[in-house]
Amino acid sequence: MTPDPADRVVPEAELRELLELAIDAARAGGERTLEYFGHDLQPETKADGSPVTVADRASEQAIRERIRSRFPDHHILGEEGGSTGSDPRVTWIVDPIDGTKSFVRGVPLYGVLVGVEVEGHPLVGVAFLPALDELVEAAVGLGCRRNGRPAQVSSVATLSDATVLTTSVRGIEKRGIPFRRIIDATGLQRGWSDCYGHVLVATGRADVMIDPAVAVWDNAPFLPILQEAGGRFSDWTGRATIRGPDSLSTNGRLHEPMLALLRDAAPGR
Repeated sequence: MTPDPADRVVPEAELRELLELAIDAARAGGERTLEYFGHDLQPETKADGSPVTVADRASEQAIRERIRSRFPDHHILGEEGGSTGSDPRVTWIVDPIDGTKSFVRGVPLYGVLVGVEVEGHPLVGVAFLPALDELVEAAVGLGCRRNGRPAQVSSVATLSDATVLTTSVRGIEKRGIPFRRIIDATGLQRGWSDCYGHVLVATGRADVMIDPAVAVWDNAPFLPILQEAGGRFSDWTGRATIRGPDSLSTNGRLHEPMLALLRDAAPGR
């Protein structure tokens, strides 16, 4: 469970500095991706079966350069470049292209993700969608903004009225949860996936986002973003963490009902 922000001693000026740099770094990475977007890229397959392209590596390099230019000792954990840096107090967590499969196909719903932990607490998050020129950013206690304007979650109060997004129907069903159960309980289902789904929930354009398989860099910005937008972000057990094996974003009102639906639909229930 993430502690209350009041329990943390992180000066507002430091948070603002980290947020400004996270925005700058995400934009720098995003600009590099646009140099390759729409071109015929040949992805490589990593050991975990996921694709990687020259654009992923170029984006992460640009992000790392921006961070190191200001804080050369800060710890950086990137999907492609691994772990570097000697200062464990601040950790930057980077996904240079979230949604590489979409990116390779020329679909604009991919993102560049930057999250910042201070003493193990996720306090800053930025999700930049370069092909849409849309940036969502938040820092704990400073609110959430979309392209500079305040962002907040929807007011939908019942699952039967909810728009539910997911990265993978197959992934949910591999967890033993029949997607039909989700269809029957909710109002509308769409496949706007990866980071874009979480962004839509944080900005009130959807109500629930379900991802059945994630890594920490997929989650990194979304705990502070959802919290500051008035919603909730957790794993499927309800833990407010970016280090779970799965993730759930909601407008807050629907979080417990959605957790209950996932739990009750699981095997053995």
